[in-house]
Amino acid sequence: MFKKNVDAKALQRLSGADKKKLRRTAKQRFPQASDDDLDAILPPKVEITVAKYPSRTLVYGIEGELPMLFDIDGRGHELFPTVYALWKVPYLLPAFTLKGGEVSHFILGGADLMFPGISVPPEGLPSFQAGQPWSVKVPGNPAPIAVGTTTMSNTEALKAGLRGKALRIAHYYKDLLWASADGRYVPNEGFYDDMVIEDPNFASASQHIDSSEDPSEGKQDKAAVDVSECLTEDHAINSETIENVTAGVSELNLPQEKTTEEQTEEKEHQHLSTEEIDSLLDICLLQALHTNVKDKDLPMPGSILWSNHILPCRPPGVTLDIKKSSHKKLSKWLQSKSSSGLISVKEDKHKKEVMLIGISRKHPDYTAFKHHKRVQEPVEQHDNIVADGSSAKQLEVDEIYKPSSHVNPIFLAVDADTGKYYSASEAFDVVFRVCGEGKFGQANRQGQSNSGRYIM
Repeated sequence: MFKKNVDAKALQRLSGADKKKLRRTAKQRFPQASDDDLDAILPPKVEITVAKYPSRTLVYGIEGELPMLFDIDGRGHELFPTVYALWKVPYLLPAFTLKGGEVSHFILGGADLMFPGISVPPEGLPSFQAGQPWSVKVPGNPAPIAVGTTTMSNTEALKAGLRGKALRIAHYYKDLLWASADGRYVPNEGFYDDMVIEDPNFASASQHIDSSEDPSEGKQDKAAVDVSECLTEDHAINSETIENVTAGVSELNLPQEKTTEEQTEEKEHQHLSTEEIDSLLDICLLQALHTNVKDKDLPMPGSILWSNHILPCRPPGVTLDIKKSSHKKLSKWLQSKSSSGLISVKEDKHKKEVMLIGISRKHPDYTAFKHHKRVQEPVEQHDNIVADGSSAKQLEVDEIYKPSSHVNPIFLAVDADTGKYYSASEAFDVVFRVCGEGKFGQANRQGQSNSGRYIM
C-alpha cells in the first residue's frame, strides 16, 4: 500500500475528544491490547497528529516522533498498527510465523503472504476469520515485519489445502511509511536491508532461559539446546570448522557429525572474528561466482546475489553476518569487490540497491580459486512467495481462456461447456466447428456482438 511516494494533503493535531475516540477505536480493533499497551503507542500526555493522504488513508503518530497507527478507509474499520507500534507492543496483533528468514525477502519486496510460506505449528493453524488484522514474524525474532488482512478463515484455508493467499499485506518494514519517520530505526540485529532473520540476542537469551529453567532434567535438556543451536544462526561453531574456513580457502571441509552425547559434553565454543568473517565472505562469493552465478543472469540485484547464491555457499551451522564484517553493509562489501576488479557493480537509483552487472572471470582471485561441489539440500517450493534459483524444476505458465457472456452463444451452438477453461487451440477448434456446421449466423443473432467480432 505504501509502495509509491505520495505526499500528505494535511497534517494536524488531534483534539482531546478525537484522541479519546481513536483510543476507543484501537481498543475495539485490538481487543487483546491492555490500557498500558495503548498508552505505549498513544501516550495520553503528548500530542497526536494525523496525516491525511489523497487515498483517504489517515496516519496517526506521536508529534515529532514515529507513526503509530494508520487507517486505510479513514473510518476506523481498517485500522492497523505500524511496525513501530508493534516493536513497542509485539503481541498487539496475532502473528503468522514464516518458515524461514529467506521468505521475508519477498515480503519486504512488496509481496503478499502465501500459505506455503507460513510455518504451521504442531497443534495446527490458530483460529482466525477473514478480514482480521494479523502481523508477520520471522522465527527466532520477536519483532514483527509486516501487517495485513487475512483473506480467509482457518477453516477455509484447511479446505483449500493451505494454498493461496493468507494475508494481504498493508504495510511492511522498509516501505515508505516506515521510511517516512525521521527517527526510523530497526529493533534488533536480525533486520537487514533486504531480509529479516532471527535475532541472535533473542535466540541466545531464549536458550539460556530454557537451559536454566529445570536443571534436574540434566543431559537431555542440554542436548536439546545444543541441537537447536546447530539449526539456528548467529551461534558458536567449533574450532575445527574455524580452521577449515580460514585456512582452507578452496576446500570448505566440514567436521564429522557429532553424536548427541558429544554435543552435550561440548561446552566451549568460539565465535568467528571480523577477519574470519571477511575471509568467509570472499570464499562464499567466489564459490557462488564459480557455481551458481552465470553471465546470462546479470544484471542481478545485490539482495538476490546474497540470499540466493552467497548464503547457500556457507558451511552448515556457520553464521554469515555482513553486519559483523569490517564492511558492515552488503553494498559497501560489493563495492569493495568492485574496486578490486573481481566484479562490476552499480547503484540502481530507483530501487536504491547495488546491482551486480559484471564478473571478471580472468581476475587472479577468480582463476586461483578451486571451487568444490556442494550437495544441494532439498528445497521446499512455495507458491508465489519462494522462488529458489537453484531449483531444477522450473515454473511453467500456460495461457488458458474461459468463455465470456459475449461468446457463450457460440459455444452453446455446438454444445460446448461454457464453464470450462480452454487452451488457445481448443478455443479455435470450437469456433471453427461453429463455422463448419453453419451455426455462426444463429449464434451471432443470439449473442451480443461488436461489428461481428467476439472477444474471449
